[in-house]
Amino acid sequence: MQSHTPKRVAVLGGGPAGLMAAWRLLQAGFHVTLLEQEAAVGGMCATQTFQGQEGEYRFDYGGHRFITKNPELLAFIDELMGDDLLHAERKSVIRFGGRTYDYPLSLGNLLRTAPLPLMAGALKDLLLLPFAKKPTDFAKASFAEWIQAHFGRTLYRQFFEGYTGKLWGIDPARLSADWAGQRISLIDLKDVARRLLPRRQGRVSVRTYARKYRYPRLGFGQIYTRLGERLVAEGCTLITQARVTGLVRAGNRLSQVRWEQGGNTCEQAFDWVISTLPLPVTCAHLGVSCDLHYRSLRFVNMPLAQENLSDNTWQYLSDPHILATRLQEPRRRSPFMAPAGKSSVMLEIPCNVGDETWNAPLPALRQRVSQDLASLGVDTARLGHETFEARSEYAYPLMDLGYQARRDRAIQALMPIENLIMAGRQGTFRYIFTDTAMEMGLMAADMVVDGIDRRHAIFNHRNENTVIETQSVA
Repeated sequence: MQSHTPKRVAVLGGGPAGLMAAWRLLQAGFHVTLLEQEAAVGGMCATQTFQGQEGEYRFDYGGHRFITKNPELLAFIDELMGDDLLHAERKSVIRFGGRTYDYPLSLGNLLRTAPLPLMAGALKDLLLLPFAKKPTDFAKASFAEWIQAHFGRTLYRQFFEGYTGKLWGIDPARLSADWAGQRISLIDLKDVARRLLPRRQGRVSVRTYARKYRYPRLGFGQIYTRLGERLVAEGCTLITQARVTGLVRAGNRLSQVRWEQGGNTCEQAFDWVISTLPLPVTCAHLGVSCDLHYRSLRFVNMPLAQENLSDNTWQYLSDPHILATRLQEPRRRSPFMAPAGKSSVMLEIPCNVGDETWNAPLPALRQRVSQDLASLGVDTARLGHETFEARSEYAYPLMDLGYQARRDRAIQALMPIENLIMAGRQGTFRYIFTDTAMEMGLMAADMVVDGIDRRHAIFNHRNENTVIETQSVA
């Protein structure tokens, strides 16, 4: 690293990682320019507000909630949000084959709900699990192999196979398993069995996920809009609707950042660049080969002429013939997400940019999902005529088999550029929680402040193979 003291830092992308990096840098006395492509900050954690006939409706880009095992970060968010930070409790279910299952699985619900072949198959799998053939290297295993080795074939076929294939758009046998240990609340079939047994006083609690969480009064994005306002008040140069179009390299450093705003092309020199742009996008700006891809989402949001749809925060929709993967009711997180006496539904629909679902006209998509809602028991006569849509092109990093080696090659190609730091979910091509992205932003800023190269640590931050939510501070 060069020894000169940097003064001007460009932060590309105003999501959780970029905003936290900008905050830490401002506190350290640097001049920060934050470039955000959208009209408002927040990235994938933003909340959109729509003025409907009955009042204001708010919709997040997905099922966000704030949980962390970092007390310092938790205290920062508590101070930032004050009384606007509510406490909520998550309740989730799985909808599959016309039945509704508790999530996590519970004995009473399974006995009342599951067909006998499922119960018999799961019991058989449990008895045979110690003798089942397991992959010798789970880091190279497929998602299908990982799930069947931990849960057995019955639960894999019932609860994982169809949902996972629909979410990622590829056969689970072609999907990497290296993220499953952090994202699946139950770790194996023995854990399921222990959870199903009646609890006795003094028994050690089975691992579980965080039910309680913090959530802002006006949607998850309120955290980041407030942080953005504070950044501007502290002297940050925030430029919205600015699309980065080029990174100019001079030897082993970036010399210029180029962007477009309102039809104008701008270019400026910076001492450091912290990029939270998708890793393939940054690579493309620098002429670096990067064979990594993302799964996209369309969100179909509709008012509902009733106060409550259910008591579920969200419902996993495992049937492959249902287009969406999750049905959410935003007011389950905060009652201020819909007008008084009203509710709304949000459907997450996975797709790829340019495919039939991505290109489908919104009225046709609404008609299709309305049919799905009717099959789930929703009174579609109560759906309002308005439909509010949102899209996310870079929703999920597609972790197919072999992606780790391709990701590593892209990272190594960027490492010679001394003043470029990648951070965040998109920037590091990681399927991470929001608090981890925020911590990455802080780590990136600290690297600028103290000059110690932490880029490998940022790329692999919180990559432990454990269920993250079980260790979280609610």
